[in-house]
Amino acid sequence: MTTVDFITALFYEVDEQMGAIPKHPEAHLWPSEVVTLGLLHALKGGGNRPFYRWLTRDYRAWFPHLPERTRLFRLFTTHHDWTQVFLAAPTVLGVIDTYGIELIHPMREGRSPQQIGRKGLSNHRWIVGGKLCLLLNQWGLVVAWACATANVADNTFQGLVRQVEEQMIVLSDSAFHAAEGDPTNLKLCQRGEWEDRILVETVLSMLTLVAG
Repeated sequence: MTTVDFITALFYEVDEQMGAIPKHPEAHLWPSEVVTLGLLHALKGGGNRPFYRWLTRDYRAWFPHLPERTRLFRLFTTHHDWTQVFLAAPTVLGVIDTYGIELIHPMREGRSPQQIGRKGLSNHRWIVGGKLCLLLNQWGLVVAWACATANVADNTFQGLVRQVEEQMIVLSDSAFHAAEGDPTNLKLCQRGEWEDRILVETVLSMLTLVAG
């Protein structure tokens, strides 16, 4: 699949979900275009400037009303709530886990006042960065998500489980246990129990391939 084919397919899938969201009378881009561009930036990785150079150099014809760089990235921030449209519906059984995102090597911790990550454990090793928590339904689709710095405990994300307390039984490892009490729908699994939890490992492996 060529890049053009991929962008076309991505825009089609996004527009299928967002067709009901109207375009503001003063906006230059349709909501579907903003989300497609945001997804392309996330998938391509790298900084804002290299992404914008790549976009304007190779695909400006596809987005003729593209705003200047700083305005485009303000649009991504302003309309991040549009991502809620793509969240999946809960199912009776689900699974939750966290994914560590290393931003800098631990030896470089504290060298910059602009550091946004924190030092914490992920997959039995120290990283400096953040944690992404995914709540998945039985099909491996994202029902809810949250993020925090890497130094927080996994049970910090129990709020995601409570959001679906009347809808889902959520499987997790013991790291999601909190001394002050757990949600009634949280099922803590010891190692080797409930092999259905392997679903989240598959999803996180796919995320590693994309993020890598």
